[in-house]
Amino acid sequence: MDDDLKAIVLAVLFASFIGTYMDLLFVGCNLYTFPVRPLASVFSVNIAFTLFLLPLVTAVFLRIARKLHPFSRFILIVFIGLLAGVGEQLAETFGWFIHSRSWHHSYSIFGYIVFLLIIWRVYRLFLK
Repeated sequence: MDDDLKAIVLAVLFASFIGTYMDLLFVGCNLYTFPVRPLASVFSVNIAFTLFLLPLVTAVFLRIARKLHPFSRFILIVFIGLLAGVGEQLAETFGWFIHSRSWHHSYSIFGYIVFLLIIWRVYRLFLK
């Protein structure tokens, strides 16, 4: 396995791990819930998101981001953060996700931007 693929795999695993624990923390603090989720009697978080969708999106992000100029990469990260905020609101309309009254969707946008910046740094760390 080449170094780039190793770095992507390790960063994707890290993203899945961090995403799962962030969801566990926020669900535990009653900031949001997942009324529709696989294995609901076992997991309080949506493992389909943290084990499948988040790693897939992270891998695609890293494959694209590695080819971009730093400024373009930052714009991509902000764009994905905005899309994630819109995606959460859409998920709420389908009943897949419920936020507490104290939640503001700007938290999600900012959180995904920070998350992706961290994932990018982790990828770069594993690449060396």
